[in-house]
Amino acid sequence: MTQPPLAITCGDPAGIGLEVFLTAHKQIGHEIPMVLFADQKHLPDDFDVMPWSPDAPAHSGITLYQIDFSNPAVPGKVDPQNATGVIRAIEEAVRLTQEGHMAGLCTAPIHKANLQDGASFKFPGHTEFLAHLCSAQTVVMMLTCPTLSVVPLTIHIPIKDVPSAITHKLFYTTAQIIHDGLTRDFSIPNPRISVAGLNPHASEDGKIGRDDIDRIKPWIAELQAKGLSITGPHSADTMFHATARAGYDVALCMYHDQALIPIKTLDFSGGVNVTLGLSIVRTSPDHGTAFDIAGQGIADATSMIQAIRTADRMIKARRDAN
Repeated sequence: MTQPPLAITCGDPAGIGLEVFLTAHKQIGHEIPMVLFADQKHLPDDFDVMPWSPDAPAHSGITLYQIDFSNPAVPGKVDPQNATGVIRAIEEAVRLTQEGHMAGLCTAPIHKANLQDGASFKFPGHTEFLAHLCSAQTVVMMLTCPTLSVVPLTIHIPIKDVPSAITHKLFYTTAQIIHDGLTRDFSIPNPRISVAGLNPHASEDGKIGRDDIDRIKPWIAELQAKGLSITGPHSADTMFHATARAGYDVALCMYHDQALIPIKTLDFSGGVNVTLGLSIVRTSPDHGTAFDIAGQGIADATSMIQAIRTADRMIKARRDAN
């Protein structure tokens, strides 16, 4: 049975999303069938575009699901009147994926403030919107590259709020979604989760606080009793060298920078954002709209290429599991 295509949403057309997709498409070609959800007027005139339909034949150019935007896109210039088109591209791609016409979803970057200003967007970000569309109560952001996968337990909050934000429910649910997601979407039968301590040296036997001893360690023991392969809390400063990384499949970190600094150091251009816990496959490049370089032809497409390839691997893993 032929695999349905991968849906690619355009993101903000004034950013680098379409640029890096076009570069990725040129490199990947028909190796992975794709449909771009975008407005044809935002694409270069010399690109061969064919409208998408469920029975569309193979095509050497871009297969397009037309989304009508209000205005042309000016690189680097935010346009609130185009916000509705950005949202509709996501909604249509999710709908068609849920209906089985698309195999999964790879999203180019959006500009949240523009959506909130131009279309009364009520969600903190892309991931939360996708969770809403998929009726998922809890989802997990995982950043992955060939040498490391990380999950930040808390994300965009001040450091002073991190300890109180780390609850038993959040920790337990996140670990379970990681376990289930890596099993289903990455074909890892018993994924090894390594937990970073909250405090330096994982609280060093109580000399540097007791968060890791009194809370995180017992929570890990609960999950171990359920059969999860999870260890820690470990001292975060010794978790990310090559030998340590060989001992686990994903690092569960306590806060944003604890997770993102090591992966961006190891592979700044090639990291991929994966949403675990959705009913559909979703990936995205690990970068923003980059308005400051949009339209200059210098945007690095590595992360978009890897995001497309990662989505394809996840789709095949789900298919093989069934």
